[in-house]
Amino acid sequence: MSRDELVAQLNDSFQDLLSAVQDLNDGQMTRVWFGKWGVREILAHIAGWHWEMSKALERIARGERPVPEGVSYDDADAVNAGFVASVSSQSPRQVFEDMVASKEAFVAAALQVTEDRFQEGRAAARLMQGTGFGHYQEHLPAIREWRERE
Repeated sequence: MSRDELVAQLNDSFQDLLSAVQDLNDGQMTRVWFGKWGVREILAHIAGWHWEMSKALERIARGERPVPEGVSYDDADAVNAGFVASVSSQSPRQVFEDMVASKEAFVAAALQVTEDRFQEGRAAARLMQGTGFGHYQEHLPAIREWRERE
């Protein structure tokens, strides 16, 4: 898939995610139902990965390694907990708006990367899938199922 096709798939999948959550009120956004998380925390988690991987794409665009020396994302639970903790004082609307802004930053960073870096198996392509549309599709079924129960 080309960079533009990956971005288009990311945008389409992001619209699906937005449509599943944009009409929720604050009470619904903060209701815990996904382990220790509600929708607000899921969105903070997605935004956190967008922001982090935007930096990775910017490094790739400069010809650097995606992840700087000494940085590790191996303990994803700890990283996710940090993302969620960082928004504990924010309103659901602020978290939602940050997620939208983070997705725009992620796409802007991807567009700085040359097309050849999006070939199958290359880091930029993996980031688009893992942080982008694959990540949205990972959480979307649970959100939809929860909404049906509500």
